[in-house]
Amino acid sequence: MPADTAPTGTTPGSVVTRNREALASVEQVPGVPKPDPIMVVDKLTRSFGGLTAVSVDHLEVQRSVITGLIGPNGAGKTTLFNLLTGFDKPNTGTWDYYDVQDGGGVWQPRSLRGLAAHKVARRGVVRTFQLTKALAKLTVLDNMKLGATGQSGERFLTALVPSLWSKQEKEIEARALDLLARFKLDTKKDDFAGTLSGGQRKLLEMARALMTDPKVVMLDEPMAGVNPALTQSLLGHVKDLREEGMSVIFVEHDMDVVRDISDWVVVMAQGSVIAEGPSDSITRNREVVDAYLGAHHDQALSFDEEQARIAAAEAELAKVAGLDADVLIAQATSGNTGLARMASDPGEKQKPSDRIAHDDKDER
Repeated sequence: MPADTAPTGTTPGSVVTRNREALASVEQVPGVPKPDPIMVVDKLTRSFGGLTAVSVDHLEVQRSVITGLIGPNGAGKTTLFNLLTGFDKPNTGTWDYYDVQDGGGVWQPRSLRGLAAHKVARRGVVRTFQLTKALAKLTVLDNMKLGATGQSGERFLTALVPSLWSKQEKEIEARALDLLARFKLDTKKDDFAGTLSGGQRKLLEMARALMTDPKVVMLDEPMAGVNPALTQSLLGHVKDLREEGMSVIFVEHDMDVVRDISDWVVVMAQGSVIAEGPSDSITRNREVVDAYLGAHHDQALSFDEEQARIAAAEAELAKVAGLDADVLIAQATSGNTGLARMASDPGEKQKPSDRIAHDDKDER
């Protein structure tokens, strides 16, 4: 649960240092409470038909640190991002955002469930996407200016009176140019966003997210498709976000990147959180290794064991699809009788006539 009070007279740097050090005493188990969480998730589920994409019993995200979210493809990482940022709706569950303090300095929760994505962003929780969402036919500078919130000129009546919003417009443009310079995109400010490289679009998306002055930044595979020359630049920018007191949650598959920048790592598999801890302990976690490589990755299965596991998987798929499991298994294994016979009797060889008949059948 959140800390009772926030220390007075703290700076972003001191909060970061304190919260990073506090993680050293946190138990390394799924759903463990954090000393100073900024977000708390409870009983969150999301299903698509018969498939449960997310089933998170409890998860807390520590304030002002970098939390890595890893797991094999299909683990539910992006779906979890979509739920927390209002791009999707859950079947069950709640998540609270601790960003406001009362008069005594105690963090107070605000539920984000049911809020549209733009309202979540206004609360200070922003995200980027695996596939960048830059507006290709607008200039880089215009993309940045769109990210600013509370613009007076966006209202119909005030838009007709430039004197009411021109000053704010200049302030927004100055902030946008400052961020573009920070991300080394200032020379591209007048170029169309569609002309940028993949890595430059990632930088633009991250810079645009900062136009909202966020407290939580969620990055979905920020290094995907980025050339090595820009990777180090992106890593540096992510670390800078933490040093400014922001809480960063990022999805990543490159474990070298995870080890480099993350203070805490959360591992998902089949929609659930299966492990939490520092990156060095996560790489040694047996459940994590099994999730990526399979529970029997270091064992040789016999033919019968392999067929039994395939049959069990097919039966589960048939159950989800509402089909007759026995019929599906019979159809799947009918073409494997010869293989099964050869496996049971290694000395048996396929007859030349069988090979010729099989080849002719393939050609037909």
